[in-house]
Amino acid sequence: MKITVMTADEQIITLDVDPHESVENVKALLEVETSVPLQQQQLLFNGKEVRNSEKLSALGVKDDDLLMMVSGAGATASSGSTNDLSLNADGSAVNPGSFQQHIRHDSNLMSQLFQSDPELAQAILGNDLNKLQEVLRLRHHQRDELKRQKEEELALLYADPFDVEAQKKIEAAIRQKGIDENWAAALEHNPEAFARVVMLYVDMEVNGVPLKAFVDSGAQSTIISKSCAERLGLLRLLDQRYRGIAHGVGQSEILGRIHVAPIKIGSIFYPCSFLVLDSPNMEFLFGLDMLRKHQCIIDLKENVLRVGGGEVSVPFLQEKDIPSRFLDEEKYAKEASGSGGQVSILLIISFSLSN
Repeated sequence: MKITVMTADEQIITLDVDPHESVENVKALLEVETSVPLQQQQLLFNGKEVRNSEKLSALGVKDDDLLMMVSGAGATASSGSTNDLSLNADGSAVNPGSFQQHIRHDSNLMSQLFQSDPELAQAILGNDLNKLQEVLRLRHHQRDELKRQKEEELALLYADPFDVEAQKKIEAAIRQKGIDENWAAALEHNPEAFARVVMLYVDMEVNGVPLKAFVDSGAQSTIISKSCAERLGLLRLLDQRYRGIAHGVGQSEILGRIHVAPIKIGSIFYPCSFLVLDSPNMEFLFGLDMLRKHQCIIDLKENVLRVGGGEVSVPFLQEKDIPSRFLDEEKYAKEASGSGGQVSILLIISFSLSN
């Protein structure tokens, strides 16, 4: 029977094979056609990788079927290779194809690479393994050069151990070495910590108007900006007797309180109260008071907000679904906290009730 194989660079190869041929023998034929070593081939049928020992007929491969070949995917489990991701002494990859595919499939690591080393990220996404090896060698050379310079500086400092300034520099170098080692360990064991964390937003309706609510369990109260309240037709319900100052978001003026308004989460309506702040940086924040009142559960495993003890579940929005202007809210919250995290809002309210 005839099968068609398409390579990653869209080369089309037609092979005449026996239905009972093994995948390994097909790879051997492809090695002749493409010059890609058998051990660096990954064959996919219907989107799934096929093992060397499997027969084409057992996989359901029929006449005129299409298979995909990804070169440089690294040795399969049957090849017995256990060192595909290691590096040579010059910094290049022992198996550049396997190294490339491993990094490509790690979205967190790729995100971090695009921020810290765009050139290396582009080389990993490209199809030129020689270019990737060159970049890896260059990075290794740069690290060695930096290490050599630091060692020379330390040697000069240690040459006069009684120099007070030299001792300070030695102490700083030792401290920086510890920081660098800690950073390297984080890159290896916790790379997702370097990626940007998207805050939690859900779709809601407030007084019949759709909006995207910023869910913040670190905020003591649910707040709404004056402009948002006006757009939702709620400003007429503002009780100005509850004026005061909110500390924790820089110090914003509390214009008053809207005691109750309907919010719709999923398909169910819930009563909600808001503090109205004179703060254009925070449009609508669903805080701990309403999270508690409506027995909400922030389920980060399933990436949903459960309301009413689980009777309603709404998904947290993906980054692409969050308006870009909302990034200002995140920046505002981080700056206000002074520590890069979310804000804890402490409300100090002063008001007088008329008789």
